[in-house]
Amino acid sequence: MKSVQLIYVFICFTLVCNCSSDETQTPQEGQQTEPIYFPPLDATTIWETKTIADLEWNESQVQPLLDYLETKNTKSFIVLHNGKIVIETYMNGHTNTSPWYWASAGKTLTTAVVGIAQDEGLLNIDDKVSDYLGTGWTSLPLDEENLITCKNLLTMTSGLDDSLGDNISAENLQFVASAGERWAYHNVYVKLQDVVSNASNDNWIIYFNSALKNKIGMSGAWIPNNDFNVYWSNTRSMARFGLLISANGTWGNSQIVPKSFLNEATSTSQPLNQAYGYLWWLNGKSTFRLPQSQLEFPGKLIPNAPSDMNCALGRDDQKIYIVPSKDLVIIRMGEAADAIDFALSSFDNELWEKINLVID
Repeated sequence: MKSVQLIYVFICFTLVCNCSSDETQTPQEGQQTEPIYFPPLDATTIWETKTIADLEWNESQVQPLLDYLETKNTKSFIVLHNGKIVIETYMNGHTNTSPWYWASAGKTLTTAVVGIAQDEGLLNIDDKVSDYLGTGWTSLPLDEENLITCKNLLTMTSGLDDSLGDNISAENLQFVASAGERWAYHNVYVKLQDVVSNASNDNWIIYFNSALKNKIGMSGAWIPNNDFNVYWSNTRSMARFGLLISANGTWGNSQIVPKSFLNEATSTSQPLNQAYGYLWWLNGKSTFRLPQSQLEFPGKLIPNAPSDMNCALGRDDQKIYIVPSKDLVIIRMGEAADAIDFALSSFDNELWEKINLVID
């Protein structure tokens, strides 16, 4: 019944909306003229800011935006422009040091680390998953299991049954369609962490910390949650990751995540869901699909948001919005804004209506 309700809400929503030291990076030609600012790796050092007046934004609309966020169960909200903090606020009992869960927005952490591991020659996303996990990691016949590549896990096209819950033990990974023939949001992507671990001969958390977390000054940890781990951190750490992705995988003068891989990750990755990359949601496409549904919806994922926006979206409205055309990274952490707690809801569109009043 919940799935039917979600589908109905989204159909209505769609119809309505579619009738250690400071470092800078010099942009390439054709990009923004202001260098990207990267905060020091030492989180106790001041993160540089800029004002609403500096950007000539509409200051009279900032407080209405913050009031709206507070009424929508928000705990923290950050806006970066070219890496500098423009808005940073904490509410509903949250502070700048409080940890909070990323939920499915943390899927993109796995994407980034897979890209790093591939760049190091440890794996190839076009290889079948069983090359790294061995056979029998699903309940599928061997010929079907061997069709599932790492890229299928990155793009949600494994063909595995998405109706059986989050448990990713072999007996719970059952056949619905051959790999590549069906898009369905499925927690089986977590197997990519095992792929990285086996390919690197290292523990996933140790590899994650050394390959990504420590290089950009993030805090946080992977915390067990039933059948898988969920990332928790303070809000600035989520903003650091968003900044890394917005800077094409660079941090200062270091290329952390390969730019070519990120270009693939933030582009339509398969023909079944235009609005999905490698665990990243993509705005501005002509159609999109959603979890718990095999329906295709017309129009942009978030109509009020910029068409070039890429999103990491998590349960209870955890958000990373990256907007290249406006040099923005926007973070929202908190509890579910409304009764529906899926990663995408009408809240996204309403929030962008409020944001647009500030920045336009």
